[in-house]
Amino acid sequence: MISVLATEDGFGHRKDAVGEEENFAALIEGVRPELVRYCARMMGGTIDGEDVVQETLARAFVERAALREAPALRGWLFRIAHNCAIDALAARSRRNGDVSVEDADVTDAEPTADEALDRAQAIQLALGCFLELAPAQRACVILKDVLGCSLEEVGEVLGLTVPAVKAALHRGRERLRGAPPVADASAPHPAPARRHAPAVLRYAELFNGRNFDGIRAMLAEDVKLDLVNREKRRGARNVGHYFANYERIGRCILRAAWLDGRPVLAAFLEAEELPAYVIVVESENGAIVEVRDFRYARHVLDGARLTF
Repeated sequence: MISVLATEDGFGHRKDAVGEEENFAALIEGVRPELVRYCARMMGGTIDGEDVVQETLARAFVERAALREAPALRGWLFRIAHNCAIDALAARSRRNGDVSVEDADVTDAEPTADEALDRAQAIQLALGCFLELAPAQRACVILKDVLGCSLEEVGEVLGLTVPAVKAALHRGRERLRGAPPVADASAPHPAPARRHAPAVLRYAELFNGRNFDGIRAMLAEDVKLDLVNREKRRGARNVGHYFANYERIGRCILRAAWLDGRPVLAAFLEAEELPAYVIVVESENGAIVEVRDFRYARHVLDGARLTF
């Protein structure tokens, strides 16, 4: 039972061991869809974007305890999300041996007259299109043209002056004009970044045959499970129990696919023609080392390009 003596934190919510996480989840619920849209476009894909959202919320949950007074929630969360995205992009660049993601072209120079992208057009652009922009340009276009923030709000989130925001918007919009929308079936599909590993295809085959003991035998001893937005587990014994849920529910078929060029397994539920969600399975030396199940985070399919 929650104590009636529980105090309130700086956001006006109850502060106790039982309800603290629930209070925080309720607090950010209205902002979370916008964070997802922002991070997916900053990262160029919904799965990497979801990773950044999770990191954002983890940082925010910790940071709020040190705040003396409540900030403006939306701007505060977007500042954290932007910093997390920049950190993730820098880590990606280091892994790929690319140049730094720091911007060298953010200036206060007033741009020439520029018409805003049609908001519907900006929302429908394929996520990968935004990767054509430098991070500051990308962030400005997403915040202004996709999420509808004011120039002042964009500047506050990114730490830029209004003239710098205008300049970045001008450059970003110029580069995005004419880019294909995600719904454009005639647009060329990006080449898959890599093929599905044989162990992952074997995982799908065993899953579809409802041979879950066979899958359990493939699990590495230190395998990780992330049932996104629900729970995380580690170790073959703990992760093995996860498959009991699939043993109980109706038929679910996995099919090899690519989500924004990334190998995934698309999950088709019984009697449904379209995939309901995706599962990411990673393997090493024929063993399953990680499973990320997006059953409770189906929004990763929104605005993404799923190919088979």
